[in-house]
Amino acid sequence: MAGIFTKKADFEITSKGISSVEKIKIGGLEQSILIQGQDKENPVLLVIHGGPSLPLPGVSSRGRDYTIVTNTKELVRHYTVVFWDQRGTGKSYYPDIPQETMNLSRFVEDANEVTDYLRSRFGVEKIFLAGHSWGSTVALTLASTFPEKFYSYVGLSQIVSWTENDRLALNWLKGEAKRRGNKKALKELQSVGEPPFLESFEQWAVIRQWQQRFNTLIYTDEKIKHPGLIRITFSMFQSPDYTLKDIYNTFAKGFKLVYHLAFIKELATTNFMETAKELPIPVTFIHGRKDFHVNGELVEKYIGMLHAEKGKQLIWAEKSAHVFHPDDTKIIEQYLIAEKKHAAKADTSERIYSIR
Repeated sequence: MAGIFTKKADFEITSKGISSVEKIKIGGLEQSILIQGQDKENPVLLVIHGGPSLPLPGVSSRGRDYTIVTNTKELVRHYTVVFWDQRGTGKSYYPDIPQETMNLSRFVEDANEVTDYLRSRFGVEKIFLAGHSWGSTVALTLASTFPEKFYSYVGLSQIVSWTENDRLALNWLKGEAKRRGNKKALKELQSVGEPPFLESFEQWAVIRQWQQRFNTLIYTDEKIKHPGLIRITFSMFQSPDYTLKDIYNTFAKGFKLVYHLAFIKELATTNFMETAKELPIPVTFIHGRKDFHVNGELVEKYIGMLHAEKGKQLIWAEKSAHVFHPDDTKIIEQYLIAEKKHAAKADTSERIYSIR
């Protein structure tokens, strides 16, 4: 049963454009992608979702304006926008996916195959690329390995080093536990040791559990109001393309499939300050000023050392934590639209902005 709480779409695609959910053969599996755009002649933008096993924006985002990382109502007027449910989640979940294929290199190769499919499908040499959170790990690896396939790269809540981020997150959580007078949290956080957390999934999960309880994903206060994670993920129930089974596969089976110890150990070795010191394409990072889930300190350090001869910029989203505030996603949409200039002309300046 699809779309049990279906609501009217925020926008419609005209007959000149494309609005299609398709299954394509990627990495030996049929995986689902959403293609939306008001004009098939527009450049292609591939957005790689976070998680893993949280396909937002993904197939369920068809016709939705706000999608956690950007708005899309205007975006689809400038691009053919592609969202993809990664292997093992949403409409790309299958019970017989070998768990050993749930690793970074396979996700990157899947993304590369999606890229090549789109290049062939739309007859273009290059596309635009963006990635959010976990998806930024996949996307930046992809961009640094195959830069010739992309006009530019936009990292949203960019992960630079999983181990260093865990260290910063642990320190922040300890400070927050003291501020709140939460003795249980402080005891658990002190007993977990120092990253990398490689002993077990349970050890690795301790800081994630307290991040969730201390709400590092979303920022809200007396002035800044956020709709909240539950309301955001409810969009899956409103999707005409998603079934209850797709949602269950996302939050239950898909989660168990991807988070195994070998995968966690692999994440601990990821550090772009060592593996992607330069990029020959324009690079933009957009990061929530209130994000202590993926700490912006590392992004600022990374962009300072990154050699990007065609331009690099860091944009701070002042109202956002890890999941971007709706006010900020409207502005992010405009920044993504502005990326189109890279299809015609390089921008070699370095800039730091603040979204207010």
